[in-house]
Amino acid sequence: MTDKYAVIGNPIAHSKSPQIHALFARQTGQDISYEAILAPLDGFSHTVEQLRKSGFKGCSITVPFKFEASQLATILTERAQSARAVNTLKFDSDNILGDNTDGAGLVRDIENNLGFHLRNKRVLLVGAGGAAYGVALPLLQADINQLTISNRTIEKAVNLAVSLVKKYKNVDVFESPDSRIFDLVVNATSSGLRDELPILPPTVLAPGVLAYDMMYGRETPFMRFARQNGAATVSDGLGMLVEQAAESFFIWRGVRPETATVIAALRKQR
Repeated sequence: MTDKYAVIGNPIAHSKSPQIHALFARQTGQDISYEAILAPLDGFSHTVEQLRKSGFKGCSITVPFKFEASQLATILTERAQSARAVNTLKFDSDNILGDNTDGAGLVRDIENNLGFHLRNKRVLLVGAGGAAYGVALPLLQADINQLTISNRTIEKAVNLAVSLVKKYKNVDVFESPDSRIFDLVVNATSSGLRDELPILPPTVLAPGVLAYDMMYGRETPFMRFARQNGAATVSDGLGMLVEQAAESFFIWRGVRPETATVIAALRKQR
């Protein structure tokens, strides 16, 4: 009998998740279905409950429901607790497991697909919103040298740093003027949606730097800024999108799909 899964969001028509998981299922021989479901802004918990009653095994969560999903889960993984948000739910009898696979997706894309080894690297994380919370812990768990957080509102950067520093001492905040350079700069802000550039001096880019924008589907001002200032590698977040989906697939099915061909297929469509 086919196991049912879905992605829940509002809006949801743009989601690539059904295509990605269909490719994963075909590749791994898993008998699943996966659909996109538009939930009313005030009806997320009801939508999840209806899916559980209908026999769904789990679901992906996208904006604006990730925080609400963390409150709905009965069990939260460490990375979901750190992210304060959930993008993956797994239904198991009376329990709802909540996880956040965004950070794992980012780390795998950087290390496996881009060939950039994070160990001992100096990392600048730009942004202190939900996207930054989602990836900060996995970056630290990759054994980086230092995680520095930059944000337009310094208090928000401090709050994120404080949430991490109890366990990881190699976390601090970037304050201007600051003469440090970084091996990896990750843009976790939504500035690209507004065609804006985060406030960053070009001097943050070390020789050999990887500049990574978590947005995908367009050349953002951050990516142009990095290219113009000598970044060795510039990447968007399409690989992260596929890798975080693969991590969710593994949580649900116990099988880890191969991602390179899926990323290549999506890039051909652009």
